[in-house]
Amino acid sequence: MSDKQERLLAYLARAEGWVTAAELADRLGVTSRSVRSYVTSLKALAAPLEVIASSTSGYRLDRESYARFLAARRSRDAVTETPHERVYHIVRTLADAADGTDVVALSDGLFVSVSTIESDLRRVRAELEGTGLVLARHENAVRIEGSEGDLRRLLSRMFRDEGTQGFLEIASIEREFASSDLSGVKTDLIAMLDSHGYFVNEYGINNVLLHLAIALERLGKGDTASPPLDLTRDASVTDVATELSALVTRHFGVVLGEADVDYLTRLLTTRVITRGHTGDDVASAEPDGPSRALVRRIVATVAQEYLVDLDDEEFIVRLSLHVDNLIARAKESAYSRNPMSRSLKTAYPMIYELAVFIASEIQRHESIVINDDEISYIALHVGSYLERQSHREERVTCAIVCPNYYDVALTLRARIEATLGSDLQVSIVITRTDVEWAALATDLVLTTITDAGLGDDVVIIQPFLTENDVEAIRRAIARVRRGRRRTRLKDELLQFFDASLFERNLHAADEAEMITVLGERMMRAGIIGQDYVEGALARERLSSTAFTDNLAVPHALAMTATRTAICIVVNESPMDWGGARVNVIALIAFSASDRTTFQAIFDQFVSVFADRDDVQRIIRNAVDFPSFIEELVTSVEL
Repeated sequence: MSDKQERLLAYLARAEGWVTAAELADRLGVTSRSVRSYVTSLKALAAPLEVIASSTSGYRLDRESYARFLAARRSRDAVTETPHERVYHIVRTLADAADGTDVVALSDGLFVSVSTIESDLRRVRAELEGTGLVLARHENAVRIEGSEGDLRRLLSRMFRDEGTQGFLEIASIEREFASSDLSGVKTDLIAMLDSHGYFVNEYGINNVLLHLAIALERLGKGDTASPPLDLTRDASVTDVATELSALVTRHFGVVLGEADVDYLTRLLTTRVITRGHTGDDVASAEPDGPSRALVRRIVATVAQEYLVDLDDEEFIVRLSLHVDNLIARAKESAYSRNPMSRSLKTAYPMIYELAVFIASEIQRHESIVINDDEISYIALHVGSYLERQSHREERVTCAIVCPNYYDVALTLRARIEATLGSDLQVSIVITRTDVEWAALATDLVLTTITDAGLGDDVVIIQPFLTENDVEAIRRAIARVRRGRRRTRLKDELLQFFDASLFERNLHAADEAEMITVLGERMMRAGIIGQDYVEGALARERLSSTAFTDNLAVPHALAMTATRTAICIVVNESPMDWGGARVNVIALIAFSASDRTTFQAIFDQFVSVFADRDDVQRIIRNAVDFPSFIEELVTSVEL
């Protein structure tokens, strides 16, 4: 499959229903005719499986057939149809051939021409850049030269790249590297780490198992690893290393060398485990590490710049431990993958933005580079702490109306509070039938009186709460919260738009040029200075501001604007932006005086443009500033 076909299937896999050819064309940056051609080719490739269903509504993935298709592709002896797959196969072949391989032999083995292999070898050289490995050639003989450790890291990276962007599957590792019982190793490894009081990062543990599988395969072929690492271990880490070695011997009958044990222990301690999830007082048990003071300074700055309070000792200690490991990974360019990066950025833009700010401070202080995956791990720390501290929205108030009969009303209240108490606050319980409905001032009315009315704020329930009642109440709570968000958005967001800062069909060569053009417009309006534009460009380099498939929100981390304003562009044709294709670009300038509204503006603005139907309607109908505002308000009120 081509890259575009892979991307088409991935987009259909994320979609919940039918997807039109026009939508796919937008996402892929091709014509609708090309989309139809891709679909036809994919159907032929997957035959007799019906992987893609077609109708007048567009295209939809048959998930069961797609799963069988992927399984069939994985089970083939050699999947070498695309250049990318051939490059992986060539690297695997060269890794196994210490004395090199003949170009003609590669051609025969892959059933392609010698000229195709020559082209693939150029791609192999590109893959080796920055790895410490080189592709050496003497006439028709080619080989990979470099250390065993660098070769293993290359195999690990290329194998991960061959798979999906989701969680690394143990079954696929076992198939590729002929390693049985990795699942059993994982079970015992987690139990061992748990017994030492570690929190286990499920996102990273399969990567460690991948390195273990590669090590076992290479050792089975007589290869040796790099010299032992210079690890500074405390007693608990030494115990982990010793038990890990014994665990591998028990499962595979292989005694790992000191170098392999050291490397796997480094992976565990920097990517998978952190201390103190068993209820211990982590703050007092952990000595001050090198990152504790840095995190304290960053937390204080976050409070000052964003008015978000992260000043909690346990949070600081846990984040400091994570930062210690992050710095170690970054210095080796051995970043930890996070399959939730994209979804975290889209669903929690403000939390992600706080993580970007924290990452930028660490990056500046330590002179390292932090990528999107690592930023997402910081976002998980921040989001988890904020969620534990309080709900992001206030509880919804309700009145319970239940005519009294013995203790039925009391029992009903107790059941509602036990089931929904974290989201719902019971303000009053009325046990009479003669109710002044109009006088009730709560967000919701929950009543067992069936003729109470059918307003959005009234939920008819049974005297003995059923599961259907609970779901109905939850839907009503969600409606109330959506209403609150929409009211806030209209009150707080629309005041920051201006007709002079709206443009339709304004195009630029790339992200930097678009930010510069919009920044110059805001500078002419006296809203920002050149420093803000430079800050927005720097922020973009940290992590793409394409928060949804349709919207990019470039901005600076510093709130130095004279007033908060949004310069917005609505384009009929999408442009590439950090791997996405966006139709709407909004350069937001934040001022310090408006920082109390920062979170509400940022989260809610992104949420409006998360729905493709809303975006397409805005693109279609927002021909000028008044119609844009009208469409924006309509989207808010839907």
